[in-house]
Amino acid sequence: MSKIKDLLAQMTLEEKISMLAGFELWFSTGVPRLNIPAFRMADGPNGVRGIWSEMSPTSAATPVGIALGATWNPDLVEKVSNVLADEVKDKAGHILLAPTVNIHRTPIAGRNFECFAEDPYLSGMIASSYIKGLQEKGIGACIKHFIANDQEFERNSMSSEVDERTLREIYLEPFRIAIRNSNPWAVMSSYNRVNGVYACEYDHTLLEILKGEWNYDGIVISDWYGTYDLNVPNGGLDIEMPGPGRWMSEEVVKRALDEGPLTEEGINNKVSRLLGFLEKTGLLDTPPHKNEVANNNPKHRKVLREAAGEAIVLLKNKKDLLPLKKVKRIAVIGPHAERASIFGGGSSSGFRPHYVVSPLEGIKNRAGKNIKVDYAPGCHIFKTLPTPAPELFSNAEGRLGLNLSLFNGTEFSGPAAFTDVTPFVDHGWFYVSVPNVNQDSFSMIQEGLFTPNESGTHKFSLSGVGWSKLYFNGKLLIDHSNDTDMGREIIKEVKLEGGKAYPIRIEFYWKGSSIWRSVKLGHLPPQSEDLLDDAIKLAKKADVVIVVGSLNAEWEAEGFDRVDMKLPGQQNELIKRVAKANKNTVVVVNTGSAVEMPWADQVAGIVQLWLNGQEMGNALADVLFGDVT
Repeated sequence: MSKIKDLLAQMTLEEKISMLAGFELWFSTGVPRLNIPAFRMADGPNGVRGIWSEMSPTSAATPVGIALGATWNPDLVEKVSNVLADEVKDKAGHILLAPTVNIHRTPIAGRNFECFAEDPYLSGMIASSYIKGLQEKGIGACIKHFIANDQEFERNSMSSEVDERTLREIYLEPFRIAIRNSNPWAVMSSYNRVNGVYACEYDHTLLEILKGEWNYDGIVISDWYGTYDLNVPNGGLDIEMPGPGRWMSEEVVKRALDEGPLTEEGINNKVSRLLGFLEKTGLLDTPPHKNEVANNNPKHRKVLREAAGEAIVLLKNKKDLLPLKKVKRIAVIGPHAERASIFGGGSSSGFRPHYVVSPLEGIKNRAGKNIKVDYAPGCHIFKTLPTPAPELFSNAEGRLGLNLSLFNGTEFSGPAAFTDVTPFVDHGWFYVSVPNVNQDSFSMIQEGLFTPNESGTHKFSLSGVGWSKLYFNGKLLIDHSNDTDMGREIIKEVKLEGGKAYPIRIEFYWKGSSIWRSVKLGHLPPQSEDLLDDAIKLAKKADVVIVVGSLNAEWEAEGFDRVDMKLPGQQNELIKRVAKANKNTVVVVNTGSAVEMPWADQVAGIVQLWLNGQEMGNALADVLFGDVT
């Protein structure tokens, strides 16, 4: 008798049912009596999210899915996923919730950046290599989202109406190719309905096609909170996430057994698949490890720089302006040229990168001492004030960042349950992701010193879901503690002296049950009265202008679709005016999906950069200067 059959024979019905839902946010449910461990799941496609999300140790940030698709290089993508496999191990994980192979069926879909392409064949082949790179290192891949989840608008309720030919030729095809070539150990069902039936319980795709025609032997995992009613236990779903079980609870599953059509044979099939996953990862023989670490590996950095460079696409190059040669002065312009936009919003961005090289930094590093590089933002595109530059924070010991302490209860008292020193001041906690505290009643203090670079009027803001206050230089600056402030951003101005260190303290507390709590400190240093005009003046002095036109996580994200294809803010006007001021203008398109280019005929060059990971700036410089062709 095989080990799986032997374990299955020893399990009680209650133990089997317990495995059909997660234990909590990132873990399955084990059976301690039989030494069956839980396995740990980790987001996401372009960087591994730790158990505590942004409060976990840092992770490597890879180019996003659409950038990897643009490489057309399966071997290179396999190397990138080798990096991700190492990162999953560093975060004590066993399965990566990736790759995403949904199809670019509309250019404004909020999650396009995370997916490979509009072409099913390309998506399937890139996914095959991505999966292979993970699983050859013992980390499971969870291909998602199955099926026809190609917009974010009303994704938990909308129904994708798809005829059979379209379903098979477009939506199922990347999954079919990847399963045939690489056999991912897991498939994630999607939030939406398909032809009126929720995808997590749609028998035609999960049972008839996936587990039937394709003979798929892995597990089917629900998307997080992507289960909806009493029919969930009856179909092809094997494990409901997160836990504890709602529609895969013992009560609901036993009811399905009593009333049908669920049978104990059906439960055994689900549990056998889950045990099979544990066997593939070696967890039935080796206990899981628990410590998360950051590993900023030089070999990883090399792979990610290579991938980022190969992802970049040259769309226009009038009179061979690129690669740059014999230039003495470069103007770099754009709201995200200095502070890089490297991934979209949502679950795939819930981690802190080891580091990020911005376009400006990459160009400066490559230009060296003989080429002058100037910078101007030209305009802003933020919806809420951006977080302060990390280097502006320090603690009393001189370390970069603020002292952070988490406490049980709302009184900021007692022994700290979690401490850290971090410059990260944009916290979002999903479900049970707050370290070491009561998730329904906790408080946080971040404090240290803030040293501005510029003298003048600075803007600070607090926003979030919860109750918070900002103290600056010993005084209450922003009170965000009224119930009516939930979700709002409150902005205050203060005059500061550049180079002077000011005490700063953020207080936050939460009480009540919620799957989402957050607090964000925003900052805007003194600004020119005419950012656009400053950029034009800079452009006129330069031999070449590099304008970085961007989307960021506020505009391109999981959970909503874009309203149009425009670059937000004044970016289109900025590009037109810069191009008029300097004929040698190259536009670098720093987006995760398609945007309108009304200025395309007016500029000398267009480079599609994508949201290109932690090495984005270096890779851009490699291409602009001809080191990578």
